[in-house]
Amino acid sequence: MQLCFFSDIKGQRFDPLTLTRPVENLRVGILTVQEKWEYWLNLTTKVRICRPYLNPFYNESTIQPDQDCLWINARFLPDHSLTEKLKSLQTGQALINPIANQDGTGAESIELVAVVLSGQQSFDCLLECKNVNDPSYWVQTLLNASEGPINWMGEIKKLDYLWDILQFNSSEIEADLGLISLPTVEEYDLRTNLHVIHPERIFVHPSAYLEPGVILVAKDGPIYIGARATIEAGSILKGPLAICEGAVTKMGCRIYGGTTIGPVSKVGGEVSNTIFHSYSNKAHDGYIGNSLVGQWCNMGADSNTSNLKTNYGLIHLEDWNSREAYDIGFQFFGSVLGDHSKTAINAMLNTGTMCGVCSNIFLSQFTPKHIPSFSWLTDAGNSIYRFDKAEEAMKAMMARREIEFEPGYQSMMKYLFDLATLSDR
Repeated sequence: MQLCFFSDIKGQRFDPLTLTRPVENLRVGILTVQEKWEYWLNLTTKVRICRPYLNPFYNESTIQPDQDCLWINARFLPDHSLTEKLKSLQTGQALINPIANQDGTGAESIELVAVVLSGQQSFDCLLECKNVNDPSYWVQTLLNASEGPINWMGEIKKLDYLWDILQFNSSEIEADLGLISLPTVEEYDLRTNLHVIHPERIFVHPSAYLEPGVILVAKDGPIYIGARATIEAGSILKGPLAICEGAVTKMGCRIYGGTTIGPVSKVGGEVSNTIFHSYSNKAHDGYIGNSLVGQWCNMGADSNTSNLKTNYGLIHLEDWNSREAYDIGFQFFGSVLGDHSKTAINAMLNTGTMCGVCSNIFLSQFTPKHIPSFSWLTDAGNSIYRFDKAEEAMKAMMARREIEFEPGYQSMMKYLFDLATLSDR
């Protein structure tokens, strides 16, 4: 069996994070959605159907025509019951999730959860969808290739909106720990000069390094500290929390539950219920809460994120593409930063700020709620961040981590630059 991914029209709700990655590349808990399914199914991902401009960077493998393919909708998260159901699907069978429409008619629509197709059918579907930018077409193509749907009647974990990622993060940290075998802090002589509460719920990779004076509190949930992570002196960490491979918490930082510090990220100051995907830095003092940060972002010293309105009202969050405002039903939500976006020192991110890819924020006042990709935002106004300058900065930052600025990555970024400069800013 070959593991493949697709997304549906709701996958676009995760922009601007998914402007530079397919939905299955989103990190929820310790792992990305793709990594979760690979663990649960013991399979390696072969291909995906995604936006055409992502193909040069994210579709490097090919389908073997003589092996069946399991296609999974990347918005759905694995658990035991769903995984067992997918394993039982026969070639040609599709698993669908009936959902009630919100139009008052009582009618139902369906979501395609997964489908098993032959290798040749899968190859044909991939070829047919390769240059199509419409997720509805991708779903219909896969359904047309199947022999018939099976209704899913059980509970199901799925991501419908951006804020679902944060809502699931605590429980997914705990779920992911069931997939990753790590010793607890009790099994190592790490407690010298450490202060720990519930050490049996604190999981530390043997190659991680914890400096003196670290406080680890797992009363409300587990703490995961991955390979080659560094917890600097005086860090105070409360679970549920994931410090991923190669990440660093700076001296004296305070990190609250529901937070994931992605691989090779550096974080200081105060952080609560926030996900840093990977290679992003908030190394200095300042507060960020209830926020989503992409890859290769950098927050200047004393950058702060507002996550609560002064009238304690519910947050409205704009859809990135339609600019429609959603009443998300929560009092707390901070900001979303697309990949390679940066804030200057003392930046003030407004409640519900949506910032695109490769933007720079140099304001002395609160940010607007919508910051287009490739923005150069100052008190004088919002101008376009020239692509040659943006490319130079991206290459420099990635070189510091010995990551190559590949041609497929350059092509993806140039497409987004062209898209941003054509849109209404």
